[in-house]
Amino acid sequence: MRRLPFRQGKALPEMVEALRSRRARVVHLTHNDLDAAGADAIHRMKFGEVFTIFSSVGGFGTLLSAVAESEGRGDLLSISDLGYQHSAERLLRKARSQGWTVEWRDHHRWEAGERESIREVVDLLHVDTERCACGIAAVDLLPDDPMAAEVARVVCDYDLWKNEDPRSAILGRVLSKNRNRDYVRDRLSEGVILDDRIREEYRKIDGEMRGMIERSVARTRILGNRHRIAFAPLYGYPSETAAEIRKRFGSDFEVVVSPSGKFSLRSVPPLSHLVARQFGGGGHPHASGGTFPFSLVDRIRFFLLGETPHFHRLAEVAESLG
Repeated sequence: MRRLPFRQGKALPEMVEALRSRRARVVHLTHNDLDAAGADAIHRMKFGEVFTIFSSVGGFGTLLSAVAESEGRGDLLSISDLGYQHSAERLLRKARSQGWTVEWRDHHRWEAGERESIREVVDLLHVDTERCACGIAAVDLLPDDPMAAEVARVVCDYDLWKNEDPRSAILGRVLSKNRNRDYVRDRLSEGVILDDRIREEYRKIDGEMRGMIERSVARTRILGNRHRIAFAPLYGYPSETAAEIRKRFGSDFEVVVSPSGKFSLRSVPPLSHLVARQFGGGGHPHASGGTFPFSLVDRIRFFLLGETPHFHRLAEVAESLG
């Protein structure tokens, strides 16, 4: 089943129509990164034909609403790699009333009350912060399949920042371009981690990426007393940029910031998600994201100087947590 470009303006009506005429008995609503592609590969190993919807975190509610309004016909709606949102309980009640069977697998941190509220409206909820979403899908759907286990191991190596398998870094970099997502997913569903096309795409991206990282490194500044907290403008490739900054500066936290004020945060101590929550975001203990509320003055200052007073506020939050 082809994946429609759901983020485009005319895509949502197209998706709703495609849902109505679907042949697949499984609809997989997932995030849009390597972990999501891996989770989708596991679903395809298990079920064969799958109607896949890749979603940003911000688009999750809209897309879940569209599915919930569609006739379920007893089919499975499988959600993965997307964390709890306040609208989810209401939308999932609607989905169940429309005849959907609902399963949700995630590895973000949930509050106890969030888990309980969702358990009441789904057939299965599996939250495990020690695995990536692909790993959870493999354990649940194909527990005795060595091919699924190997795919999950490589994907989790990248998503959980273990960095023990060099193949995971190649896949992560290739998936920084959305155009490669379906191809990589299809190869993973066949048990193929790397092939010539993936390696060639990696080589092309690598040259572009290195230039962007060097620009970020050149404008990195360090704050903090208890921790070395590195801040830098982001020109692309947040995970790789943060990793290079840590390597060069020996930092404990890396905050790479886009011109809009959105930032990606990585940390050695398991505090990243707690810091991000103070800035309207969240994520994992070692990798998260949030947003600085940039004013026009902030944007101009950041563009010219690569600096903003918000850096000091984040540093204070990180220092206060331990």
